Amino acid sequence: MGLTLIRKSDGRRRKRDPKIALVLAGGAVSGGAFKVGGLKALDDYLVGRKMTDFDTYVGLSAGALLAVPLAAGVPPDEMIRVLDGTSTRMTQLRPIDFYTPNWREFAERPAKAAYDFMSYLPGVASDFVGAVPDLPRALGASFQKFARRPSYTNFEAFALKFIEHVSPDREIPALSNHIPTGLFDNRTIERWLSANLQRVRMPNDFRAFERKRNKNLYITACDLDTAERAVFGADENCELSISQAVQASTALPGFFRPARLNGVDYVDGGVRHTANIDVAIDKGADLIVCYNPFRPFLNRVDTDDGESTYFSDGRYLSDRGLKAVINQVFRTLLHSRLKLGIQRYLADDRFQGDIVLLEPREQDAEFFGVNPMAFWKRWEAVQHGFESVRASIEDNYEPLAAVLSSYGLEMDRPAARRRAQRMRRKQGWSGQDEHKGDDASPSLRLVGTKRA
Repeated sequence: MGLTLIRKSDGRRRKRDPKIALVLAGGAVSGGAFKVGGLKALDDYLVGRKMTDFDTYVGLSAGALLAVPLAAGVPPDEMIRVLDGTSTRMTQLRPIDFYTPNWREFAERPAKAAYDFMSYLPGVASDFVGAVPDLPRALGASFQKFARRPSYTNFEAFALKFIEHVSPDREIPALSNHIPTGLFDNRTIERWLSANLQRVRMPNDFRAFERKRNKNLYITACDLDTAERAVFGADENCELSISQAVQASTALPGFFRPARLNGVDYVDGGVRHTANIDVAIDKGADLIVCYNPFRPFLNRVDTDDGESTYFSDGRYLSDRGLKAVINQVFRTLLHSRLKLGIQRYLADDRFQGDIVLLEPREQDAEFFGVNPMAFWKRWEAVQHGFESVRASIEDNYEPLAAVLSSYGLEMDRPAARRRAQRMRRKQGWSGQDEHKGDDASPSLRLVGTKRA
């Protein structure tokens, strides 16, 4: 796990009544499970104020699905039990909740295509028959010119005039307009979350939720027809219920059909922004903990002597096929936007707080190779996220503890180790209590550190 500390505060003095925000980026299925494991590891280190005690929660895509239960008071270890079906508070997330086929469009769109094509040919014939009586008037001048001076140019002019007159005005039905907009329908995710908010006795309304929990919850999506970001929250757009906002935010283009809610088509929030850290800043957060599971894979390291080391089994990424190329490009696009955002926050004088950014290591080949939409890989992703965050925190315990303590978040390393051992024994995981950093691949990056 890569850890980046963006420091803009004066770290010498402790904040009074700081506002702490958790920002969860996307990650699809395996990335969401990866975040659950990482959140559990970070929560193990915290004493007193835990992950469910923050002030603001911002989520998009898979991060939205996690932000809601966290804001509702469901801790990460309970969310792990939700994944394995042992939770007593929430029902299990099942494959059918993610992989419900888009039956409606797969039935309606081919039928509509067949109707359009069948009605097109009779319409063309009707248009042609209607145009025949007017042919002499429309073609008389060009025909006479060709008859007086037979040439290719005059014949071409006559032929084009004929085609123009008899050609139908109606357009040929475009086959591309009849392709379903997504393989699956994520309304099942909305129903699952709605039912479970009721189970934990939490309102499915942003304003009522904020009044009951005294927490700020924000979910972001992208309006497909305007390409603008939509921010849902008690003091933002609250026309949708919380579960509907999550449906809008998780509508990954191509995989899920756009979520049409209240007459608006929404797609995945990651289309417009990678993490939405700016939402937390705008809402007055002093400390922001951001978890981004998608990061480009650093496959090659060039040495001073001109030699190169490849980490993907000693091969180019392209040697692993189109899937690896698309995976790398997708991660690069998302991460580039996040880096640009970080630069803006550093230059923004209005924000004088700190950001803790958690990401996979650049050379994490194991997680890079996991299919983001593979539900059956969720348990491996939970374990990998848990161990990765633990390793990163152990590598950088002192600087991280110093940042968090200035905001009233205290860490306890022995307690975290005991909890990790219990977790491993319960799940049958192998792991080590201590982790030493790899000097060749440092996991801590300090940005914008202020000095007294």
